[in-house]
Amino acid sequence: MKKPVFVYSDDLLRYKFNEGHPFNQLRVKLTYDLLSMSGALDDSQIVQPRMATDEELALIHDTSYIEAVKKAGDGTLKGAAAENYGLGTEDTPIFPGMHEASAWIVGATLTAADMVMEGKATYGFNASGGLHHGFRGKASGFCVYNDSAVAIAYLKKKYGARVLYIDTDAHHGDGVQWSFYEDPDACTLSIHETGRYLFPGTGNVTEKGQSDGYGYSFNLPVDAFTEDESWLELYETAVHEVASFFKPDVILSQNGADAHYYDPLTHLSVTMKSYHAIPRIAKEAADRFCGGKWIATGGGGYDIWRVVPRAWSEIWLAMNEMDLEGSLPMEWIEKWQKTAPVTLPLTWEDPPGLYKPIPRKPEIMEKNSLTLNKALHHIRDSRKKT
Repeated sequence: MKKPVFVYSDDLLRYKFNEGHPFNQLRVKLTYDLLSMSGALDDSQIVQPRMATDEELALIHDTSYIEAVKKAGDGTLKGAAAENYGLGTEDTPIFPGMHEASAWIVGATLTAADMVMEGKATYGFNASGGLHHGFRGKASGFCVYNDSAVAIAYLKKKYGARVLYIDTDAHHGDGVQWSFYEDPDACTLSIHETGRYLFPGTGNVTEKGQSDGYGYSFNLPVDAFTEDESWLELYETAVHEVASFFKPDVILSQNGADAHYYDPLTHLSVTMKSYHAIPRIAKEAADRFCGGKWIATGGGGYDIWRVVPRAWSEIWLAMNEMDLEGSLPMEWIEKWQKTAPVTLPLTWEDPPGLYKPIPRKPEIMEKNSLTLNKALHHIRDSRKKT
């Protein structure tokens, strides 16, 4: 019987800028350990990744950029020459072996894609992926190569697939959107905190695609302090309506966990309630609209101790139709509490009263509801006409 696959090896932990950088792939190891120690992940479900080839990277990235990344990683591209490619900046510092580490992550997402598309797995998960800010010729926002964009181009080229990309990171999935902005066979849906307050400042509801791709880009920029109820209403409604409209062959989801209230880089008030629901809604859409073909990646998430391991574990639990409630395994807490700078959570759920009530809640919900209507109006209008 086919099972979901969890793409993992220690090679995926090599993507490391420096000790003080907020992007820390230790969160992938923490997630792996949490699932293993919970009895939800066994060795038979783990698949080793491969490195993406230069030819595969070039499906999205300029060859001159790939060469620049290689040179930066071996110390022969520095200063202004590196910064022209977005390398050596505060967000995306240069580190040794940068090209190889980044190519492993892309290769892991492609491994998951092949397993799903060739019928060897029901679903595929690469927690290390979701580097959605990488551009054709430039690194951006902690992202060197854009594994999601490469995977979409790969799925289109190798399998002739129509791909629905769903992005729940608190930051707009700009690199993926712009890669397919004129492409009617790749549909992008991003729910994120409004760019008025947050990097990268894009993802407005009016960004709908252009040329042949017009109408295939969907953005739901939510207000700061948005809570579970409003977040999930927008997400679930949009996923259902967009999937029904686009009729994808496969869904690729990016599962940033940085909309959580604890995240240090964003201004939203989402809790584990949403991170339990998000992958289950994506799975339901994949099962209904594309024969269950669903590939999931990680993404952002900067509270790597209290939030990310639980949130990303929920993706794997959804793929296996499992629910874990109550206490986290004491083995996991005891192993990692000595290293963690914060007190680790004791349960899968967040405790009640995680934050003080938001005074503008009705106003925020109404504003978000109007955003949803604006984002989906061309689908709804066309439905009324038929």
